[in-house]
Amino acid sequence: MATQRQLEYNKKTSVELGWKPSWFDANDFDDILVSNIVQFQVEHHITADGLCGPGTFRRVYADRMVKMNDFDPGPSTYSDHIVYNGEFFPIKWKKVVHWFDDGGLIIREGAYSSYAGKPTRPIKMFVNHWDVCLDSKTCARVLNNRGVSVHFCIDNDGTIYQLLDMQHAGWHAGNSKVNHASVGVEISNVYYTKYQDTYVSRGFGERPILSDVKVHGRELENFLGFYPIQLKALAALWEAIHSCTDTPFELPVEDHAISPEVVAGRFSGFLNHYHVTLNKIDCAGLDNEKILEAAKELV
Repeated sequence: MATQRQLEYNKKTSVELGWKPSWFDANDFDDILVSNIVQFQVEHHITADGLCGPGTFRRVYADRMVKMNDFDPGPSTYSDHIVYNGEFFPIKWKKVVHWFDDGGLIIREGAYSSYAGKPTRPIKMFVNHWDVCLDSKTCARVLNNRGVSVHFCIDNDGTIYQLLDMQHAGWHAGNSKVNHASVGVEISNVYYTKYQDTYVSRGFGERPILSDVKVHGRELENFLGFYPIQLKALAALWEAIHSCTDTPFELPVEDHAISPEVVAGRFSGFLNHYHVTLNKIDCAGLDNEKILEAAKELV
């Protein structure tokens, strides 16, 4: 018989880590689930306490990843809206998945600044990141393990995942002035060219390879760029952010360098993470002017 502690703990970690009873061949948070977790833990030489904590989660997650087909189409249903303070706003993109949707990705509580129940948070900046992960699901797992957060992810196939209501301030830019006035996106791209074959084997095709790119005055070695479908999704997201938050279609004057106006929180518009700090190089090589024009055309 499952204890109340086991039932409550599993419900809690299910929300925090993103697992479901079906991962353990159960239908609900009940005795069967706890028994199946214990069986899984015994088989994997984990302390058999019936609790799906971080250790058990990592093992069951890894098992699922190994068994999954590389051509898994992902969620079966999609939206064409994004969420801002509990309200839905249209986006000119047909593949959006929210944190509350089946197959959605979620940021755990405590990894962002909550503005729940408060007046609508004013947003004036949008920050681009690359995730240095092979896909958005892995990115979400890494974010939660690190205790940081972002509002959106753009996967290899152009799917936009919204992980967090834009009402909340994500911890993504490493600068509190920017975080509390911005929305962020992680565009899936593992960056290193040695992973090109992995993308091909998964059916996504080759990524463009970027060369002769400088950031903060330093030339980078050749690295992987974004898929065209990701850039189209990004332009659609920029347009939607502009429309629902009034973030202006402006770019920092600095090219591939830190921006004092951004750092001071005085800038309003669209920027890359390297505009915020010298410690970051993302998204090097991203043609912001081209993305901006594409976003304007959608208006």
